[in-house]
Amino acid sequence: MTDRTTPDGLLEALDAYEAALMTNDLDALDDAFVDAPDTMRGDDRGLLVGHDAISAFRGARGGVATRTLTRVEVRPLAEDLALVVSVSAFTAGGNGLQTQLWRRTDGAWRIAAAHVTGRTKAFDTTIWRVVGDPLLPGTGSGPLDGTTVAVKDLYAVAGHPVGAGNPTYLRESVPQAASAAAVAALLAAGASIRGIARTDEFAYNLTGRNEHHGTPPNGAVATALPGGSSSGSASAVRLGTADIGLGTDTAGSVRVPASYQGLWGLRTTHDLVPRDGLLPLAPSFDTVGWLTRDADLLVRVLDASVPAAVPDADAAPVVAVAADLVAAADPATQETFRAFVGEDLPVVTLTELGIPPLEDLRETMRLVQAAEATAAHGPWIAAHPGALSSVVGDRFAAAAANPLAEVAAAVARLNHLRQTIRQALDGRVLVFPATPGPAPALTADIAELERTRTATTAMTALASVGGLPAVSAPGLAVGGAPVGISLVGAPGTDRALVRTAERLLRDGADPRLQSVSVD
Repeated sequence: MTDRTTPDGLLEALDAYEAALMTNDLDALDDAFVDAPDTMRGDDRGLLVGHDAISAFRGARGGVATRTLTRVEVRPLAEDLALVVSVSAFTAGGNGLQTQLWRRTDGAWRIAAAHVTGRTKAFDTTIWRVVGDPLLPGTGSGPLDGTTVAVKDLYAVAGHPVGAGNPTYLRESVPQAASAAAVAALLAAGASIRGIARTDEFAYNLTGRNEHHGTPPNGAVATALPGGSSSGSASAVRLGTADIGLGTDTAGSVRVPASYQGLWGLRTTHDLVPRDGLLPLAPSFDTVGWLTRDADLLVRVLDASVPAAVPDADAAPVVAVAADLVAAADPATQETFRAFVGEDLPVVTLTELGIPPLEDLRETMRLVQAAEATAAHGPWIAAHPGALSSVVGDRFAAAAANPLAEVAAAVARLNHLRQTIRQALDGRVLVFPATPGPAPALTADIAELERTRTATTAMTALASVGGLPAVSAPGLAVGGAPVGISLVGAPGTDRALVRTAERLLRDGADPRLQSVSVD
């Protein structure tokens, strides 16, 4: 304890704050912070500004591990202002450090700013299932030398079981004899596997929440969800603990977390990258995809994973704004997107292209995906009652209950829809927001998240139903949060699509909207 004069009541306020932390008394914790828009709290997951943002974060966090303060240093700065630095010892081991600026308001001491350094973690278990240094070394040398990969926990990694985001499934899995084709391609090109990253259960969700393992952090917005189902891979890349996130995209599971966290994310042309060794969700839509912090690495990953014999389209595509898909976004995102693209690009509608409305595409995808997910995992789920989280369990139950006639009709029309979309996008690239808006808040309830899922899949269904490549590029900032620019092109134009997005961001964007780009 400092031997300087400590302001009256300050240590009592500090003790009361620590007691509220130990009991997770949210009302008392709210009252312990200055109720002002410039109040700050930061930790390894990011900076929160404003009392409301701090309160929302705390409500979604749950309690903290039991600890006691072993040292407190106080430095009075003014009559009603003091700096407090304290060391905490955790009952389960390890120390933490808290730096707080306390201000006396209305006769009571409250925290105006705080920075928290938690105890050392072996690794963040909301992001990773297992990590190594490396977990698997590269098997060759090439364009990915020196890079590291976070592998979504649906891919086979030699020597490790597949967990699919579910502890019961993981317990019954066996170590894989060989890595999945998509993993092996990265290793052969010089990358090493940093670890196996968390996923939403069986990839049947888009939020990143996992009731079993917690929610990976959104490295761009600390109070927001990370996006799923490639959530762990995305968070690892955004936070710099891996260079490449290997994910899957069925209904947007690469594009959504890329949009929410300000990353580059590529859903490849359906069947372009082999899916051998990948646990399926809905094979008619499942694709290999990656997340990176820049376009150049994304192209190098593509080069390493796709045979050189697969050519890109030669002619430069016609780039047009997809009016229906822009209109499906929320008003703030629409406004920001229109400011970004300006007036130079042509505007088309799905009707003009001969493509059915978004709702028809979304409903076809929903029904076929549900039928294939039930076929892939229904027997296991039936044999393990209670093993799934409530949200994903309800989704599988709803999938199994879809009327058979509606499912059969959707399956029957899928191939025709796919061909219609592919013909319409021959020589064309459509541009629109990747998601309806920024990531939902950590505190969003199930009803809100289901509304967001419905709106999102209406926007992602075009590429999924068409089996088309789609990229989400970090181009927009809506209310200070990232929203991706999505480009969808013809089959096999994956490389050209990434380069077109890169040029659009470089040449066609207002530089004021580039704040979400990552280094």
